[in-house]
Amino acid sequence: MKVFGICASPRISTTDYVIKKALEKLNDDGFDTELFSCAGKTVKPCMHCDYCLKNKKCIIEDDMAEIYKNLQDADGIILATPVQSGGISSNLASIMDRTRALEAIDYNLLRGKIGMSIAVGGDRTGGQDFAHLKNITYFMIHGIIPVSGGPFGSNLGASFWSNDRLDDIKKDEYGMESLDRTLFEFENFLKKYI
Repeated sequence: MKVFGICASPRISTTDYVIKKALEKLNDDGFDTELFSCAGKTVKPCMHCDYCLKNKKCIIEDDMAEIYKNLQDADGIILATPVQSGGISSNLASIMDRTRALEAIDYNLLRGKIGMSIAVGGDRTGGQDFAHLKNITYFMIHGIIPVSGGPFGSNLGASFWSNDRLDDIKKDEYGMESLDRTLFEFENFLKKYI
């Protein structure tokens, strides 16, 4: 089974560190993984021009092409975002909006895949839950089955407090526990439903 992870941070820092940890664990457990990092990439915002509805592809040609391919090939999808202005990053918002072009090809293209959310905030309560809810809403809109880490500390997904420092996120034991719990459920769902 293949898992596609999206690191929606414009920098290679805390969010990148966490999603790489998640994908390493999945690799160790026998899953094939692929990572797309927004750092150094260009994903322009959706113009909602409806070009995709008529032509079955997006009018914009940029690094989103790599995401389209991997979303289609994946059995599981992990969205990892830094918390910006109390929610997801603008990079992730663009990716979500541009997914519309995939549904223009086939409405059911993403249905039945398994989705997991990771949110990294500079503060302990910096908006991680709001970022998770946006990710979960995205999953539901596209028919992707959202998975949490369960009702004891990972209610919506894996949540981290980075204090805006790579050294500090490595010390966030509670965040790592939430990642382990969420990955455990994510793997169970992949094995059960895919």
